[in-house]
Amino acid sequence: MKLIGRKSAVPVLRLARTLRAAAVAILISSSAGADDDLMEAARQTFKPIPSVVPAVKDNPVTHEKVELGKMLFFDPRVSASGIISCNTCHNLGTGGVDAGPTSVGHGWQRGPRRAPTVYNAVFNVAQFWDGRAADLKTQAKGPVQASVEMNATPDRVISTLNSMNDYVVMFKKAFPNEVAPVTFDNFARAIEAFEAILITPAAPFDQYLEGNTNALDDQQKAGLKLFMETGCASCHNGINVGGQDYFPFGAIKKPSTSLLPIADKGRFAVTKVAGDEYVFRSAPLRNVALRPPYFHSGQVWSLKRAVGVMAEVQLGVKLGDKEENDIVAFLNSLTGQLPKIEYPILPTRTDTTPLPSLGK
Repeated sequence: MKLIGRKSAVPVLRLARTLRAAAVAILISSSAGADDDLMEAARQTFKPIPSVVPAVKDNPVTHEKVELGKMLFFDPRVSASGIISCNTCHNLGTGGVDAGPTSVGHGWQRGPRRAPTVYNAVFNVAQFWDGRAADLKTQAKGPVQASVEMNATPDRVISTLNSMNDYVVMFKKAFPNEVAPVTFDNFARAIEAFEAILITPAAPFDQYLEGNTNALDDQQKAGLKLFMETGCASCHNGINVGGQDYFPFGAIKKPSTSLLPIADKGRFAVTKVAGDEYVFRSAPLRNVALRPPYFHSGQVWSLKRAVGVMAEVQLGVKLGDKEENDIVAFLNSLTGQLPKIEYPILPTRTDTTPLPSLGK
């Protein structure tokens, strides 16, 4: 079910959540031995992250492409200033995000939104909070060219890469069937291939979905049950526990302007449809405990507070202290095994490598 328009979506969203909560309540019986029922209900709503790298549309993931993409992901010289890399805003050591609330880009400019995590991004329906990029290769081109982020151009990127023979050789290996493989499109394809391997399987919740009832403790199970029965799972479901569709932020009650800045109308900027004002892609909750602050505005530093805010503005529910703690305990079970990425030694610049530019 696609819920796009803010006004039309609200009553439908309420109905969907009511029906889902009722279905979950039926599945999860009140009997003392309800573990099996809870697990079955969870399996109908969520999917475990696979231990194998997922296929990427129109871009086979090869070892050579991944190795090149890793170099490019960490190389700040693809930015105009020579100091901002993909990893600057999507730091693999801090949950795939930066320190927030919003990223600092070229010339110390602040971006308008919180950086989304790069971990498990391959499972999202689209990229960015407003879904303006259909896939990771399209997304990879955006920040490079954005004046508030890396402030480069495709020509500058290609000139930089062609100036270092190691990169030229790596592009030939990654794209062996092309005569001139050092292109901006292939730059993006290589980064997409690397980001596709940034999946985090084997979280306690994955182990639970795969049949290990002891993978979650009693509080986490209580939080999972509440997460589904209250209606959180109406938006945060599937393999990434979110990231699968678009919803109005403030479906029941409008958040404060600090959380929902008036100037940022979300998906409306993409579709120009009035009903898409303040509609955003639901946040994927995998590894959510690793990456405060929260929301697209990056204004909430406590996961517990974020849970309370979402219950109130999205569901019209005021959770008690124990209920918030139980849901937070469940959310902590979504932290998976992060891949170990060795920081690469990058090719040395040459006399023909473009000089850094700190100007506009």
